[in-house]
Amino acid sequence: MSRLAKKSPALCSDRPLEQRAVHDKLHLLRQLLRSCFGPTGRLKHVHNNIGGHVVTTSTSSVLLSAISSSEPLINLIKTSILNHVSRFGDCGLFSGVLCLSLIEQAQLSGLRGHVVVGVNRHLLGLCTTYLQRDDCGCKVKLDFCSSHSSIRLALGVISSKPACVLTEPEALHVSRLAVEAFLLTVPSNPTGVVTLGRVVTVSVEGHSVLDSAVFPGLLVDVPDGLDQSKLENLNSNPLRVILYSASLAGDLSELGDGVIEVHQGVDTDLQILDQLLELGKRAIKDGVKLFACQKVIHPVLQQYLRGHGIIVIERLGVTLMEPLTQVTGTQPVATLHMTVPASAYGKLKDLSIHQFGSKKMLHLQPPGNSVICTLVLCHRNETMLSELKVVCQKAEHVLRLSLRDPSALYGGGCTESHLAAYIRHQSMKDVTETVSLLRCSQTEYFIAVEGFCCSLDSVAAALEHDGGTSFIDLTHAHHWAFTADVMKEHMGDSLSLCGCGLVKSCPNKKWTYLNTKYPPFCPAPLSRDTSLQPRVLDSFTAKVNAMEVAVETANLALDVQCIIRDVN
Repeated sequence: MSRLAKKSPALCSDRPLEQRAVHDKLHLLRQLLRSCFGPTGRLKHVHNNIGGHVVTTSTSSVLLSAISSSEPLINLIKTSILNHVSRFGDCGLFSGVLCLSLIEQAQLSGLRGHVVVGVNRHLLGLCTTYLQRDDCGCKVKLDFCSSHSSIRLALGVISSKPACVLTEPEALHVSRLAVEAFLLTVPSNPTGVVTLGRVVTVSVEGHSVLDSAVFPGLLVDVPDGLDQSKLENLNSNPLRVILYSASLAGDLSELGDGVIEVHQGVDTDLQILDQLLELGKRAIKDGVKLFACQKVIHPVLQQYLRGHGIIVIERLGVTLMEPLTQVTGTQPVATLHMTVPASAYGKLKDLSIHQFGSKKMLHLQPPGNSVICTLVLCHRNETMLSELKVVCQKAEHVLRLSLRDPSALYGGGCTESHLAAYIRHQSMKDVTETVSLLRCSQTEYFIAVEGFCCSLDSVAAALEHDGGTSFIDLTHAHHWAFTADVMKEHMGDSLSLCGCGLVKSCPNKKWTYLNTKYPPFCPAPLSRDTSLQPRVLDSFTAKVNAMEVAVETANLALDVQCIIRDVN
């Protein structure tokens, strides 16, 4: 068939970063992400122009998934951040703000694109090398003998999301629960390859956050008509369990593909029901106390099983199948046409009912140490609860990463300001050799270095949203935020701590405004003052990767010379 309309030629945009419209869109995205950054970040209310679901969030994964753009460079940056967050769980806003700041600084510098790209790549190498060192001044080792550092790490994730609307006690309570749930997923006596378990999250709307709790094992909805008195009549320990992944509804469509021959006068529904009842008789004979099914169970079979004192659970869904098999040790039965082998049966230590307001949950307690647990999250409304659930999943992800590399970075903007000071100092060394390697002049090199460091400083400054002023101390290069009425000369008199909480203000300390020029200096290491503990920690693995993603994505955007669009 011939085309009804002539095919239009593709549109070619030369040097997109030099176009005003593209520049304005990138600047708007930077302001959007920057305004969400940190514990006092502003919430975003996202909806499309034809209605649909409304999203209220400040979390990068939710925000960026909810917005769309026709600009290729915006989509490139958005995809890079979302890919990072899907793998590492945290630091999406950090990566986005840093990436867009690097692009903006490159445009303001007027340098050739390949010069900025080369210097950025060189300075990224300096940053990652320094962060990997044991004597790194902004890194701390996590001590798994104490839960304090793990709780602070989880708190750094949870408290940075204002859409959760948590008080300090609530944020600390949820952080402790996140750590407790994470520890329950770690095998007690691992042999060979260690496989972590899973946290199943149950949401309960309309209750205080402080009612949230963690339970070893699995919580599922209580079947109709079940109460505690019926559970007390289960005279067996352990309780035998069987789990079906096949439907037990008795429909012909569930018997599989192929031709079904039916003899004249045969009632197919009755035949299938007889087969289901035989299956029930076999379960009763084998001493089953919990009969569970991923899909629907025929009402007659349910009544028959319950009449013999068996607990029946149906419609579990595919999501709960894997954790249930791990808790009970069952092997899901996928057909009705075979004798159930002894190895398919599982067991439970006990069953109990927990009530959260009007919601009743059946607690399946494992017979031994299980790597499956249930985190019950409560909050006052649906929006807060949805955000809290996402944030707790991110906290769990970050805690898992800490097993691979048990380190954390100082939060509160201190890592960014410290790195900027370190790079300014380090870039003064071996200048002739470096510029020769990068094929640029010394002037170009120092301009690009300043742009990179200003980008790091701007990330730290982005934590302030209430009109305050950001400073850096000229000793340890930590980040400080003061109210607008505090003068630089009187900051030492103000009793305060730096962003991460490890450095105290004192009268003899020297300061300067963040993102202003100051003489290069090597940040001094912190004293071993055990009375001070960091208030906020960031995931080492997530932040290092976020920095790499930010720099590489910025370099890719700066390298783009032409965009070709198919408009057909």
